[in-house]
Amino acid sequence: QVQLVESGGGLVQAGGSLRLSCAASGLTFSSYTMGWFRQAPGKEREFVAAIRWSGGSTFYADSVKARFTISRDNAKNTVYLQMNSLKSEDMAVYYCAAKGDWSRSTRTNDYHYWGQGTQVTVSS
Repeated sequence: QVQLVESGGGLVQAGGSLRLSCAASGLTFSSYTMGWFRQAPGKEREFVAAIRWSGGSTFYADSVKARFTISRDNAKNTVYLQMNSLKSEDMAVYYCAAKGDWSRSTRTNDYHYWGQGTQVTVSS
């Protein structure tokens, strides 16, 4: 049974930082592309960032480029999202997800497994 468990969300002031973590179990973590998505109230879930199984390739949504960094530790079966210079528009539930191939797809349907999400609240 695959489980993805996010943590690290919370309340932060605009301009601040948070680091999200996603611990995976029940899959061969080092074989999966890992992604982060987010969903704000009343909006569709949107792509944030993804990282290849080796960690050697990453890509980001334009809205977070240069502010967010995705990384992974295959020894710990964990993927991270470092979020800096947070803005009010970053406020959302953040989800990690896994898929078995590497592509620059940003579609939610391409990801096979999902976590339950962690709330990020940004106060202005």
